[in-house]
Amino acid sequence: MSNRVVNWFRLASPATFYPVAGRLVPWFAALAVVFGAAGLWTGFFIAPTDAVQGEGYRIIFVHVPASWMSMFIYLVMAAWAGIGLAFNTRLSSMMAQALAPTGALMAFLSLVTGSFWGKPMWGTWWVWDARLTSELVLMFLYIGFIALQAAIDDPRRADKAGAILALVGVVNVPIIYFSVKWWNTLHQGSSISMTKAPSMAQTMLWGMLLMALCFWMYSIAVALKRLRAIILERESHAQWVHELPQVAA
Repeated sequence: MSNRVVNWFRLASPATFYPVAGRLVPWFAALAVVFGAAGLWTGFFIAPTDAVQGEGYRIIFVHVPASWMSMFIYLVMAAWAGIGLAFNTRLSSMMAQALAPTGALMAFLSLVTGSFWGKPMWGTWWVWDARLTSELVLMFLYIGFIALQAAIDDPRRADKAGAILALVGVVNVPIIYFSVKWWNTLHQGSSISMTKAPSMAQTMLWGMLLMALCFWMYSIAVALKRLRAIILERESHAQWVHELPQVAA
């Protein structure tokens, strides 16, 4: 048991995790393609037309998973940043830095697809609705995290400053999730609940879940790929980096 724990802790070293991440990237990328193809086919060609919203509702197969991932990635990013802040673990802070651009992309995709959905359904591209506004704040938190780290030359100081911002911003995530319950908003309520049966056709649900898995696999693959680049940049002084064949070439 103790040997297994030691082996897991070895992965906390950038030198050890770098090749592991390289082996994982193709698998997660392949899963993203498979789930994405299945999700898009199910959502756009198999799922029935919505009785109220017509064909325009199909954008939810991109909008909803993107919204889910924007919140989930932020929580994971803040967790890694908090671990790096508390235990001074370099890889944790690098992981948070690697996740931020993908989280910002998901928040942006959520806002854009929401606008395309809102125009035919609500008659407007944008309103200062509680959920829309809090999602916009989430995107700005991602951008602020990225900009703050880029503005500080010392990586350790940048990690600490970014971690504080990320942890403070966590309060915005439950605001996004519960905004439709706490305030009278234009945004419709959730069609999927942990305590109730989903209020949609089963094929619609499957399409949405497959796309959520696609976005999840994509986020992991891209974050690991970006993490490898960050490791090489930060560990450029280390001997093991200079011994890598692809770097030496």
